[in-house]
Amino acid sequence: MKVLLYSEGLKVVGKSGLGKAIKHQCKALKYANVSYTLNPKDDYDILHINTYFPKSYFFTKKAKKQGKKIVYHAHSTEEDYKNGFIFSKITSKLFKKWLIKCYSLGDVIITPTLYSKKLLQGYKGLEDKKIYDVSNGIELDFFKKDQKLGDKFRKTYGYSKDDKVIFGIGLYIERKGIVDFVELAKRLPEYKFIWFGYSPLIAATKKVRKAVNTKLDNLTFAGYVEQDVIKEAMNGGDLYLFPTLEETEGIPIIEACACKQNAIIRDIPIFDNWLIDGKNVYKAKDVDDFEKKIKLFFDGKLPSVSEQSYEVAKQRDLRIIGEKLKKIYKSL
Repeated sequence: MKVLLYSEGLKVVGKSGLGKAIKHQCKALKYANVSYTLNPKDDYDILHINTYFPKSYFFTKKAKKQGKKIVYHAHSTEEDYKNGFIFSKITSKLFKKWLIKCYSLGDVIITPTLYSKKLLQGYKGLEDKKIYDVSNGIELDFFKKDQKLGDKFRKTYGYSKDDKVIFGIGLYIERKGIVDFVELAKRLPEYKFIWFGYSPLIAATKKVRKAVNTKLDNLTFAGYVEQDVIKEAMNGGDLYLFPTLEETEGIPIIEACACKQNAIIRDIPIFDNWLIDGKNVYKAKDVDDFEKKIKLFFDGKLPSVSEQSYEVAKQRDLRIIGEKLKKIYKSL
């Protein structure tokens, strides 16, 4: 059994959560001893496809005609597309139709969470499809607690040991909650705020462009950084803020859990049942609630839940994910 992990435009999506998910698949399959290739010209039995661009669609159609089994990985939904870049709201229905056209080619569909599975099951045209929810996973050998890395992060960005550092991660898109992140930096000048991630502002909404161009003494936009730097931030920051408005999973929160980092996340359905308020994270409904919870956390009125959060990451170790993928491939 040989699997082709096909990902069109990897250079384009490589810096996004999708790019990260594809890298995770490679490592998961290595752990599970599943033979795979990234070369579309190689011989293979199963096509595991991660992208929905036109070239991907036609490649999948051709593979289907050749009798290959198709695993379509549904990383995107209309819901998480809607509040992204400029014009995304008015094009979301067309985007949904295209996703259904692509995903329906799969003999099976994989999606990261039970939440995204339920969304897809509600799409007309996918009701009868076999859909599996399998996390994108976390590399526990890479993301882990390491105080030396935390010290390096503070030194790199000029933070003292007494600075209270709040960090966020994501592209410059409205859905990631970057507008609220900047608003919180304005409201809470006593804390340091730093945002990792980048995407061209020409594609961003007016609100996001305004937020990113905000100049504050306590606010830093670090731009795109490699995973090593994210790991350092996970260990050196005091609090991870995830004000996202919609996700199909949200890999950074799993990375935070792996590093035993405290986090305040937005209280949205995607996080129901696995991220529990007061148990392994704290949740906030809106910007006022975020402000209140941040103050309570730094005042010591919200106890650390970092040890409990590690269990979330443990359950999503890539070794476990690899075995789940192997089982799905074998069923085909």
